[in-house]
Amino acid sequence: MAVNDTKLAAVADAENPAVVCGNVDDSESSIDFAGRANWLRAAVLGANDGLVSTASLMLGVSAVKPDARAMVVSGFAGLLAGACSMAIGEYVSVCSQQDVEIAELDQAGKRGGDEEKALPSPAQAAAASALAFSVGALLPLLAAGFIVGYNLRVAVVVVVATLALAAFGCVGAVLGRAPVARSCARVVVGGLAAMAVTFGFMRLFRASGV
Repeated sequence: MAVNDTKLAAVADAENPAVVCGNVDDSESSIDFAGRANWLRAAVLGANDGLVSTASLMLGVSAVKPDARAMVVSGFAGLLAGACSMAIGEYVSVCSQQDVEIAELDQAGKRGGDEEKALPSPAQAAAASALAFSVGALLPLLAAGFIVGYNLRVAVVVVVATLALAAFGCVGAVLGRAPVARSCARVVVGGLAAMAVTFGFMRLFRASGV
């Protein structure tokens, strides 16, 4: 009897390996982790966009008009415009993705089930994108808002933006399982290049008296 019971147990294990070994729970936890990592990485990228675009805009305006108020107001306008643009773009993108996935569920006859409930929310994606962009854009704004001197204000914006870019690059590398040093270098060099190009190009308008 003991031998027969052992054989039956072995057959049951072979027929239902996921139930015995707990593979379902492990796969579900790995899927949940991957989903969270993707959301976090998207948030980091959104914050990076907000930081680079706002800092570049502020430096570009300061290259033409070295006035603290003009620099801060332009940065705040860039924050609002960028956050709205990111939110609208993300909402439209997720809505389009959702329409495609719902059409696939209709063809498979799975409409109204758990698969449809698991679809991404356009409103949630839009809010997350706008919030991430705003967080990144606030850093250069706060850095420049309390400094009167022009040269010091520009230097502080560049330094704060560089440090924040390095931090964003590090977080993005960890989430994406990429080399940290290379990822940080790419992010920092790219951001500094964007700020330098904007500042240098707008400086031409000041030199020409436009």
